[in-house]
Amino acid sequence: MTTPAERSGTGQPAELFFEDLVPGLTVDLGVVTVDGDEMVAFARRFDPQWYHVDPDLAGESRHGGLIASGFYTVSLFMRAYVDHLLSRAAADASPGLEELRWLAPVRAGDRLAVRVDVMGARPSTARPGLGTVSLTGTMLRLGPDDRPEQEVLRTRFRGWFAARPSETDPASPADSASPADSTSPADSTSPADSASPADSANRADSTGADRADGPTGVKQSASAPAETSPAGNKPAETSPARTSPDGPEQRA
Repeated sequence: MTTPAERSGTGQPAELFFEDLVPGLTVDLGVVTVDGDEMVAFARRFDPQWYHVDPDLAGESRHGGLIASGFYTVSLFMRAYVDHLLSRAAADASPGLEELRWLAPVRAGDRLAVRVDVMGARPSTARPGLGTVSLTGTMLRLGPDDRPEQEVLRTRFRGWFAARPSETDPASPADSASPADSTSPADSTSPADSASPADSANRADSTGADRADGPTGVKQSASAPAETSPAGNKPAETSPARTSPDGPEQRA
């Protein structure tokens, strides 16, 4: 699962980060075609001025017909910005805009070329891990030959973008600690140190030495390892165990 710093504006894994948005970069946001029904529906819902919603009055005016609400036009810009940039970039919120200008009327059927230019970028002092990018967005009406005819919208705004996450160094102390380094003192105690006196006294009887039918049949291996009591008493003597023919094992 990606972290917030690694997600794009639409929640997918990001491929562009603050470091990639350098001044001078231009990002093509595609071409949008103004849908007349959508344009009027937006105006009726959010900006019901007569030149946006009444075709008769608009036709008799200097506008010569319905024109789009400026906020509908900027919403087309925003959708193109999301589809073509924020969907790929590790975008956070935006602290705001400095300029929004409607430079010419937009009408149903217009084809608008959209782009953004990176004007500046600096690490954010208020939001560690983010950078502030200054952008200029433009929309230009295209002619029948797909050549730009007129600029219809310009905006200057800022966006926050996450810095590229640093890769974890595989040789870092936390990652490269050996098993012995990472165990607790209790875990790293040797078997001889952690054995109780009762356990160590019967080590030869309970370990992997071959066992016969009774105590007199114990097959004794080499001398047992030194045994240390938990309290740090004198180590137990390590002389070999002696087996009596007639009785249980005896220790010297």
